[in-house]
Amino acid sequence: MNIALWILQVLLAAVFLWHGWLFVAPPAELVEIMNAEFAPWFRIFLGVAELLAGVGLILPGVTRTLPWLTALAAAGLMIVVGSASVLHLFRGEIGSAITTAVLFVLVTFVAYMRWKVKPISPRKIA
Repeated sequence: MNIALWILQVLLAAVFLWHGWLFVAPPAELVEIMNAEFAPWFRIFLGVAELLAGVGLILPGVTRTLPWLTALAAAGLMIVVGSASVLHLFRGEIGSAITTAVLFVLVTFVAYMRWKVKPISPRKIA
């Protein structure tokens, strides 16, 4: 189970690092479209939150320094993708709503498993 969780965490981290970077530094042709949908400060806020959460899914566990942050990063992503699912539903974007709902289930699974079932043990200081 631990290996499956690590694989899932790496895949989720890749998705959120990519999407966060897309929000922070979008291609020139998407800037106007994105700014029409969200205020620029909110788009950047979401991008930075996704970038930090992507790092938070991996770095604390790899270094075993404050490993409980992994579960916290996943819980934070639950808020982001849950809200995105609702937004996409209200806009009638069913495909995007399904995608974000699946991501919600996956980050919820990681949060629960890393918090209650298979937490990462902290590094022992000798």
